[in-house]
Amino acid sequence: MESMIVETPQHETAAPQVLLHPGQRVGADMVRWRKQGGGAAFARALLAPALVREEIRNSELRGLGGSGFPVWKKWESVSAEPRITDKYLIVNGNEDEPGTYKDRLLLQETPFQVIEGAVVAALANGINRIIFYVNPDLARALAAMKSALEQWQASEFPAQAAKVLGTPLYLKLLPGSGHYIGGEETAAMSWVEGGFPFPRGKPPYPAQAGIHGCPTLINNVETMANVPQIIVQGADWFRALGKGLAAGTKLYSLSGDVLYPGVFELPMGTPLRELIFVHGGGLLSGKPLKAVFTGGPSSTLLTPVDLDVAMDFDSLRARGANLGTGAMIVISEGTGIVKRVAEYERFFAHSSCGQCNSCKVGTATISRLLDLIDTGQGTAADLTTLKYLCTMLPGSGRCHLVNGAVQLLDSAFRHFDEEFRQALH
Repeated sequence: MESMIVETPQHETAAPQVLLHPGQRVGADMVRWRKQGGGAAFARALLAPALVREEIRNSELRGLGGSGFPVWKKWESVSAEPRITDKYLIVNGNEDEPGTYKDRLLLQETPFQVIEGAVVAALANGINRIIFYVNPDLARALAAMKSALEQWQASEFPAQAAKVLGTPLYLKLLPGSGHYIGGEETAAMSWVEGGFPFPRGKPPYPAQAGIHGCPTLINNVETMANVPQIIVQGADWFRALGKGLAAGTKLYSLSGDVLYPGVFELPMGTPLRELIFVHGGGLLSGKPLKAVFTGGPSSTLLTPVDLDVAMDFDSLRARGANLGTGAMIVISEGTGIVKRVAEYERFFAHSSCGQCNSCKVGTATISRLLDLIDTGQGTAADLTTLKYLCTMLPGSGRCHLVNGAVQLLDSAFRHFDEEFRQALH
């Protein structure tokens, strides 16, 4: 997995650069980070923790791990809960979905920005325990975070934070389980507690009863990396970075049949056409565009008629699609949709934790039938069964995995039904 890390090609300048500006990409070098202004957001949070929550609310920052849920709502819920023993923050870096490469890049190149964002969030919400939860396969990201945390702990910052919180601030780097499902927020809590990463039913929600029954805030790595800049530059500045009604920037992971794959930081709401044909250099061999898997494979398909859609949470949702993690997997004409969807559904079937029978059996059945159709052995009855599963399975599991598997399949049927029919025996 580590060999799949990609970055913005050198010929292309992604502007405005907020998270991945070359001047901020100092790796695990605290001296360079501080010379670049690192620690300014932390200093402001020490003086006025409550104002940090207000600034985040005004910034309209949304969760960038896939949900797009307003960050301030999660923060307010956790902040309102009393800290009887502990309050937790999980910085979720379990990134494991095909086509998504943004969080590992932040953890490697800007680890102190992620740490500072997490500590600012802790000060703002009375949190005294931070867990940096990282995919165990991301060796370079883990090494950078380990070094950065050691330097942070050796500085004056921990004592300053403890004085404001009234208790020491505990920071821990925890490799995840290696399971795709481990990125689901309640599964992450189970792993932190020492158990298998089984997702839990909700309610109760983590903000009320999370790790060991304590209030728990869970935010994605990219979300945390935005916090320091918002606190230093202001909410108005952050909102103005986006296009249309969207706020801030987004790290878009572009892969597939494009000339220049990479991770591009662009204004939230950048049109799909610009990402593919300007920053990505267009399609390989000049082939026509066939489809784009948006938000990684657990999402929806866009087609050439959607090229001018703004890539933000609300604009894509209005088209029946999802931004998800911001991963865009480009497919050119000549690539079989049935084969590609079958590959991804095989991934979901393998990734099911088996806790919910509907998910375990449902994803396995979808994968098996798609493999039959892809190899020319499927029948019309198999196709009918797959379409029935798309109506029966959604909402039947404790987490999003089965929903994502069905969402992808249903989207493929909606746009490429004839291709499935032509593949039948």
